This record gives sequence, structure tokens and C-alpha cells, in this order.
Amino acid sequence: MKHSSIMASAVCAIALAPMAFAQSSSAYSPPKTSWGVPDLQGYFTSASLTTLRRPPGVSGLIISQQEADTMFNRNIYTRVAKEEAGDQEAVTSGKEKLGLLTDANPDRAYNRYWMDPGSGIGKINGQYRSSWIVDPPDGQIPYINPPKTGISALASEEEQYADLPSDNPEDRGLGERCVYFDRGGPVLTNSMYNNTYQIVQSPTHVMILTEQAHEARVIAINGKHGPSAVPKWAGDSIGWYEGDTLVVETINAMPAQKSYISEKGKLTERFTRAKDGEIIYQFTVEDPTKYKQPWKGEMPLNVAREPLYEYACHEGNYSMFNLLSGARSFEREGRKNGARKAIFAGVAEADE
Repeated sequence: MKHSSIMASAVCAIALAPMAFAQSSSAYSPPKTSWGVPDLQGYFTSASLTTLRRPPGVSGLIISQQEADTMFNRNIYTRVAKEEAGDQEAVTSGKEKLGLLTDANPDRAYNRYWMDPGSGIGKINGQYRSSWIVDPPDGQIPYINPPKTGISALASEEEQYADLPSDNPEDRGLGERCVYFDRGGPVLTNSMYNNTYQIVQSPTHVMILTEQAHEARVIAINGKHGPSAVPKWAGDSIGWYEGDTLVVETINAMPAQKSYISEKGKLTERFTRAKDGEIIYQFTVEDPTKYKQPWKGEMPLNVAREPLYEYACHEGNYSMFNLLSGARSFEREGRKNGARKAIFAGVAEADE
């Protein structure tokens, strides 16, 4: 996890455009590997204040400068940074400390210093995007049965963890046990930190390594899917090249992970170098058991300024004793297992 500051991005006023995948310039010729395929290798980051789903209050996929400014100011990371900056100013001026910057603050899991979500609204082809989902046009996942939502996606995840039983370590979430964090997909995403990916190619395989927990996804080029009885973390992926694009087909993700596809679903991804230092990542999710229709998205992967950092997952290992013993304490007192506070609990609403 790396420290980054929130910086407002200059956004050009842009007219609405059709909900279509971005196309790279025909004049750009991407580098090739020694065996003649597009060279996608390197360290890339998906860090951005734009997220998979579109937030309320914006008119469409491509947004104006005014909408982008509003979206930036309403973003939860912007608001947290603003509040903690005020708290730091109070501390340095000798005034009473508000408590946002202390590890003992029970209303916030940890403070903004440890978060690295990105510094501005994401853009593709110079146009700022309100979401990575491009279809359906509303920028939302077309769930058949939408999951419970909270103040934010992160808050919802916290609530889901809190609702888990605590009789055994296996009852707790995969992330709490440092088993798997779903950052390698199926569908690549961005989050509050550890947004770096490393891509390595050989004539027979492509490997995508995620910074968070160093989950490695190995894609067989011109390979065949394995037996359906053997699901895989991040899914069973095979790939091939279509011109300057790497196409990846993924099925059969491990049921235990929070995947965007079930055992009946399929994810198709396309990795294309749009220019030096940028890959456009496009995806289509098809799963009639989970969604009303197929849905599509695209996200830029920009060259990272730094390589992968070591991700040493110890929280779950060391806290498991407290998680289980805390549940036993609640049981002795005849109380329901307590719910954890959301990471962003107590953050002020954004100004209009």
C-alpha cells in the first residue's frame, strides 16, 4: 500500500457519445515480442476514482467538466482525505485532536494515509468516464437478484463479513484468512489500494500477477479448458491473439470466491495497447444465472511508476484468535455476534 494525495484533474467538457468500446488509433503500431505477438509486458495500474459501477448524479458514460468536478468532490476518498487533512491541521496548530488519525479510532478501520485509490477521474481516449461499465447504458450491473448494498461497495463488503458465523476459521471470509482477494478476476477491477498488475508473456502462456496478495493468473495461449470438475481461483482461462489484441476466455471460477461469473458463466477479455504506456482492457460478462443480460466494460491500464510491492497478508492470521474468541464472548453474554464498523463510517456527506 502506498501513500498518494488527492489531486483534482482538469477535465474537458465533452458531449455525450455512443456506448461503444474504445478503439485505439489505427496509426499506432504496438511493440512486438521476439515471437511476433503484441508486447503487453510490464507493470500497469488500474488506480482511478472511477469505479466499475456508475455513481448517482451523472448523466451518462462520458461526462462534462462540471459533472466530473462534482463526481470528484463527492467521491468517498476525496471526502476522507479532506476530513483527515483538517484533522491534521488541527493537530499541528495545537488544537484538540479529532481522532481521525489515530489507530484507536473505532469508527474507521484505518486512515487515508494507507489508501492509494488514484488521484482523479479515469479517462479513455482523452474522455473522462463516470464508470467502467459501458453497457447497459445506465452503468449498473444487471443483476437478476441484486445483492444488498450499503453506503458504498466497501461498506457492503464489511456488512457481509460481519454477518458471517464465527464457529470455525473456515466460517470467515477468504480475505480475512488471507486466502484470496479476487483482484485477479474474473473481471479485473480497481480498489482503494494495491491496484498494480504485472503482465508477463511467453510463446505459450501469459501470466497476470496482482499486487494484492500476489495472486497469479496463468493463461494458456491456444490452449483448452480443463475439466469442469476442477474449478480454479480466478477461473480457467485460455487465450489467443487477434491482430494486436490478446483475447482471453474464462470459465469455471472457484465457487468460494466473489466472482462475477458462476459455473455457468463466461468472461471474455481483450487487452490492446492503445499507445505507449497504456493498455485498454475490455470485457464482456455472460451469465444467464446471475444477470438479466450480458454486460460490458472497459478500463485503462496505465504504466505504473513503481513495480509491485510486497503484500504480506498477516491481519487474518493474527486476528483470527480475536475474531473467534470475541464471538465466544458475545455468546456467553447472550448477545448476537457484533458487526464491524464500515471502513468509512462517520464520513460527512459531500457538499452539493
